[in-house]
Amino acid sequence: MKISIVGTGYVGIVTGACFAEKGHHVMCVDIDQSKVDLINKGTAPIYERGLDDLLKKHAGDRLRATTDLTDAVQQTDLSMIAVGTPFDGNEIDLTYIKNVAKQLGQALKAKRGYHVVVVKSTVVPGTTDEVVLPILEESSGKKAGVDFGVGMNPEFLTEGEAVNEFMYPDRIVLGGIDQPTIERQAELYQGFPDVEV
Repeated sequence: MKISIVGTGYVGIVTGACFAEKGHHVMCVDIDQSKVDLINKGTAPIYERGLDDLLKKHAGDRLRATTDLTDAVQQTDLSMIAVGTPFDGNEIDLTYIKNVAKQLGQALKAKRGYHVVVVKSTVVPGTTDEVVLPILEESSGKKAGVDFGVGMNPEFLTEGEAVNEFMYPDRIVLGGIDQPTIERQAELYQGFPDVEV
């Protein structure tokens, strides 16, 4: 499958490299050109055991990075939001999530065919339906569940063990507004060891 991952921080780059290892074609999107350049050279923008090896193996082939979100959406079937959600001790800051949802919605305006948007970032329950989905609809002029899908696939990774935990998960949680969204997400995880999805 062709997927785009928006955000190349801890969650985004580990997810992208591991999906490339599983045979998917991944476009990582970031606003930071220096991160994009590192990834395209096969160098991780963060340290995580095993990550550099995966990037060296797949950069320029199954894994590419870009600053062009619209192009990434046009070339892929599914987009994952994996941007930071800073926590100030009281609440999660959804500014980056909202900005990316708006940009994804704008990119969906010109997208033909059913595209799925999945929230991978750490968010509180209800964020996908109550924040992301309305922004996507408003900025795209399209209807969720008709023109595009919206889903959730939270990560359960431990720093230092993230690559191993991603490749051999003890659980995979998928949520979506419709069956095509769930099916497309489940397709991503084909080829993983037997695990409850």
